[in-house]
Amino acid sequence: MSVTAQQPVDLSMFGIDPWWLVVVKAVAIFAFLVLTTLVMILAERKIMAWMQMRVGPDRVGPKGLFQTVADGLKLALKEGIIPTGVDKPIYMLAPIIATAPAFMAFAVVPFGPEVSILGNRTPLQLTDLPVAVLYVLAITSVGVYGIVLAGWASGSTYPLLGGLRSTAQVISYEIAMGLAFAAVFLQAGTMSTSGIVAAQNDLWFVVLLLPSFLVYSVSMVGETNRAPFDLPEAEGELVGGFHTEYSSLRFAMFMLAEYVNMVTVSALATTLFLGGWHAPWPLTLWSGANSGWWPLLWFVIKVWVVLFVFVWLRSTLPRLRYDQFMALGWKLLIPVSVVWVMIAAALRILDTDDVLPGTASLIVAGVLSTALLFAYLTVRGRRTRRLAQATEPPADVDAEFDAMAGGFPVPPLPARSSTRSSPPASAGRLPGGS
Repeated sequence: MSVTAQQPVDLSMFGIDPWWLVVVKAVAIFAFLVLTTLVMILAERKIMAWMQMRVGPDRVGPKGLFQTVADGLKLALKEGIIPTGVDKPIYMLAPIIATAPAFMAFAVVPFGPEVSILGNRTPLQLTDLPVAVLYVLAITSVGVYGIVLAGWASGSTYPLLGGLRSTAQVISYEIAMGLAFAAVFLQAGTMSTSGIVAAQNDLWFVVLLLPSFLVYSVSMVGETNRAPFDLPEAEGELVGGFHTEYSSLRFAMFMLAEYVNMVTVSALATTLFLGGWHAPWPLTLWSGANSGWWPLLWFVIKVWVVLFVFVWLRSTLPRLRYDQFMALGWKLLIPVSVVWVMIAAALRILDTDDVLPGTASLIVAGVLSTALLFAYLTVRGRRTRRLAQATEPPADVDAEFDAMAGGFPVPPLPARSSTRSSPPASAGRLPGGS
């Protein structure tokens, strides 16, 4: 299969459904996202407990199955407190701005092929656009404004810092995410989500565009403010971050937006790189695997696999420092994405001129680029550790400690002393020695 062998995208099947079918699709998407969020919160707590050898929720309902429902009722019945000094209109509007776009982004996600619903042939997708992926990027960017406005309108220092961090995350990681999408657009020849899924009928893009998939995987965690990139709500230094001053249902809306965004980016990863609703091998050997309602099952399974990775990361990795987070986005993800897009474009031109076989060369280039990237990270990590060991003073030496030596303020360990001179013993004493 050549990278230039692309089929024209047919969008004529969208926009012709009767009004009642459009309503049914919209309600079904809303119910899917809400139910997935309810199950995801419980599954996350159970999986984290299992990974960290804890018990986890086990009291509300059989084996704790109703814990999420109990948490939702608790938030709904709590008093909604509005602190003094907030910008009330923006304070009240911010949770809505954060939540609504999370649901709207799912309008262009394909759940499956054409099926028959009460005698009407319709695709398992609410709608599609020639630039559907750009629509998802735009609408998810609007959702982040809810976090920024919540931090600014709270009238408090810690929420403001969380909102500023969220702004930096969006600027940093959406660039890398957009560059990862650019390679997909080159390969599929379209920005339509249904067209991208159709282009993966023979081979998934995770195989053809492995570096783009890895960059997107890191970027989607940063975009959703999830651990280890949960800096806008870092409890260690910001108490609760941007939602510190929120309670009751307004706080619940922020949590709902976070989990729905997780489902959205997982569905986008499935659509762009994991074949969409196409069945995985060896299920493709069954002729009916990609027809009827079965593709809906494959799509949901793939989404949950990506959601499991979110939980896995939260259970195992510590939160990054802010400078590490920025360095990862600007110094690694963006340069890697730019270089890989250039390689993919060059291979596309060579395939058009029949110089190289498109698919084979793209797979080899992706594997080699990924191997070189990991080798570079390994060498850099070892060099950093050697430099740290070379500059480490002996344990029995009370060496002077420079808190800003690494470019980030770090408190001294008990065995060290700061370079800042301590005040003399007589400083601060009153006349007379008291």
